[in-house]
Amino acid sequence: MIRICFVCHGNICRSPMAEFIMKKLVEDEGRADEFFIESKATHTDEIWNGIGSHIYPPAQEELKRNGVPFDKNKRAVLLDKSDCDRYDLFIGMDSENIRYMQRILGTKANEKIHKLLEYSNGGDVYDPWYSDNFELAFNSIYSGCKALLKTL
Repeated sequence: MIRICFVCHGNICRSPMAEFIMKKLVEDEGRADEFFIESKATHTDEIWNGIGSHIYPPAQEELKRNGVPFDKNKRAVLLDKSDCDRYDLFIGMDSENIRYMQRILGTKANEKIHKLLEYSNGGDVYDPWYSDNFELAFNSIYSGCKALLKTL
């Protein structure tokens, strides 16, 4: 089983979109039993008193628009050093997330940490939090997830 953790700043937009896009892709290929897929945050901005926020509504709408099922009960969860042994791959959405993942997980995880778009066109996944352009984020995440799955 390949254990993948998608990671972004708050775990309410990009990383949960990646989690559910990847789950749909592996399901569509009949390979769901080969994977364990989750997502987490590098910061507690969306976690109060130990309870994380739900997926941001515009991200939910973009998933719905593209026919990607998701868990409405999904809540933001913080990445922790103990996660290093739980996952085979940590897939960050941008360079800043990669730096925080390295700090949180330590050098033991360096070979497991990758940026999503290194599997497709390179660069960072556009952060829709600041522009409200969830379609652009979805498209680059979808492209990155398809390319990642192809390598697996």
